[in-house]
Amino acid sequence: MNTNDTTYKFKTNINCGGCIERVSPFLNEADGICHWEVDTTNREKILSVHAEGITEDEVIRKVQEAGFKIESLNN
Repeated sequence: MNTNDTTYKFKTNINCGGCIERVSPFLNEADGICHWEVDTTNREKILSVHAEGITEDEVIRKVQEAGFKIESLNN
């Protein structure tokens, strides 16, 4: 595992398979994201992003570009 690998967690409103399909191109094409997943069973729809080089703010912008609400849980 690379030492630059960071995991960010966010509360979102990505709540179903259709939403995941809509946000996928934005996150999949973002440089610096190794892997991401959304726990749609969690009440807060937690998005976990395993990042290597992308900033938390850049992830937030990508999700907002896709039309979703996102709030950092990393504080």
